[in-house]
Amino acid sequence: MKTKVTLLLCSIAVTSFTQKALSQDIHFSQFYEAPLLRNPALAGIFSGDMRLQAVYRNQWQSVTVPFQTTSFNGEFKLPVGKGEDFMTIGGQFLHDKAGTVALTTTHILPALNYHKSLSAERNTYLSLGFMGGLAQRRLDRSKMTTNSQYDGNGYNGDLSDGETFTRNSYSYLDATVGMSFNSQVGDNEDNNVFAGVAYHHFNKPSNITFYGDNKSILNPKWVFSGGARLSMTEDAYTTLYADYIVQGAHTQIIAGGLITKKLDDIAEPSYLVHGGLFYRLQDAIIPVAKLEARPLAISVSYDVNISRLSAASRGRGGFELALSYQKYLNRDNSTQNAVRCPRF
Repeated sequence: MKTKVTLLLCSIAVTSFTQKALSQDIHFSQFYEAPLLRNPALAGIFSGDMRLQAVYRNQWQSVTVPFQTTSFNGEFKLPVGKGEDFMTIGGQFLHDKAGTVALTTTHILPALNYHKSLSAERNTYLSLGFMGGLAQRRLDRSKMTTNSQYDGNGYNGDLSDGETFTRNSYSYLDATVGMSFNSQVGDNEDNNVFAGVAYHHFNKPSNITFYGDNKSILNPKWVFSGGARLSMTEDAYTTLYADYIVQGAHTQIIAGGLITKKLDDIAEPSYLVHGGLFYRLQDAIIPVAKLEARPLAISVSYDVNISRLSAASRGRGGFELALSYQKYLNRDNSTQNAVRCPRF
């Protein structure tokens, strides 16, 4: 009797063990450190001409072979004409390796975002962004074990695994479109809000299976995002983030915030410390700590598992490390002088 690949199923099951808690795609607890993964129209919504960000996630080490996910994104802003409009060019790189069979996913996704100024008096922009490129998945069949390889004496590696794979890897084109609105709140330039919506996989990639089944289609995904930065005192402020994700029958809600303390100059601080808490619905509580020595920043978070796997994992979930580099460049057409932008 034909069997399924046990360890591959385990990889998929842990990735999407609950329809209410997780979407089908790669996700991070520090999702705000991977803005293009949320919405390409969030590219460029920061103070500076360029930003580089990297996030590393190690998940389920207490349950199985750990899932390791790496994200790297870069953004570069350019003024458009002599007005307040600007555009952001950038890209997103993702690499995910899951389970004993080394189920590996890689994405290379260039992005472009245009920001249209809606006000001559304050930071108010409507942005339209596109992101698209190549994705690839592969696995190591030599590491698979199926119950077709067990005889009366136990496991026998000389037996066929009983599977009829047509390939050990496949590639597909992927595309995303998104819009966002961001604006200054009141007269304080440091107070800003944003909201956005993105439609991922709108080209509905097909044949995304190792069995070569053309009926297999990657479900489109909607991501609704929002956030705000609000001053508390002269030397402190809070930043709030939230995402609501729908992909097929799966949904995910994650929200939380950081409180920031300026450690030196109030007007243009170089050293800041951030601390906060996030909650992924029915899945994890996530404390976060971040230290910033501009233009560099480093942050760490840890998922305290509260899902149906909490007993098996003993509450241990995923560790994340994020690095960022963000600054204005010393050039004539720097956006510091040419355009206004929200202070995130």
